[in-house]
Amino acid sequence: MGEDRGLVLVVEDEPTIADLERLYLADGGFGVHIERDGGRALEAVARLRPVAIVLDIGIPGMDGLELCRTLRARGDWTPVVFVTARDDEVDRILGLELGADDYLTKPFSPRELVARVRALIRRASVPAGAPVRTIGTVVLDPVRRRVEVGGARVALTATEFDLLEHLMSQPGRVFTREQLLSSVWGVADYSSSRTVDVHVAQVRLKLGSAAAVIHTVRGVGYSAAEQEA
Repeated sequence: MGEDRGLVLVVEDEPTIADLERLYLADGGFGVHIERDGGRALEAVARLRPVAIVLDIGIPGMDGLELCRTLRARGDWTPVVFVTARDDEVDRILGLELGADDYLTKPFSPRELVARVRALIRRASVPAGAPVRTIGTVVLDPVRRRVEVGGARVALTATEFDLLEHLMSQPGRVFTREQLLSSVWGVADYSSSRTVDVHVAQVRLKLGSAAAVIHTVRGVGYSAAEQEA
């Protein structure tokens, strides 16, 4: 099974899918706890403190979207990977706006799920001594995983933080959406490049007056400002 990578909470009401996710996540070195409805899952998050949540949207009771919204409103930013059977852009974008870090559409490869979870957790591990990055009023501390604008803390999801850090690590460099998907999400599914746009929009919204720290390069991608935003 390999090294212990922490506990993943799987919230899935279809037993066959839940068991398959458990099998592959366990084989990938994760502990796995399964809940089948939103209310019990919410309690399990507080009790178990998982390193990530694999969250089906269409669960009984409190659905996945409401569960994620509730967690974020409580200040819980545990990485969330949405799983959805609804193959439409509205659910995907809505889920990301609620504070999810990634999504997969059924049917999906269980190996891909494990890869996505690993990528989220790996990005949260930052070497000690990583430099604090400052552009204008935006201060990003990779070690504490903290972002401030004018001294006020900004709450970002794990993926939002990683996206901003990647851009700020090389101010002025233009990254294509494909490069950002590869470097930040760790995936090569370039058909989902819309995901990058949604995350950039959310980061800008949260940065408020400092939103201009992220530049759009039309027809190419995004960059972080070289000078004060």
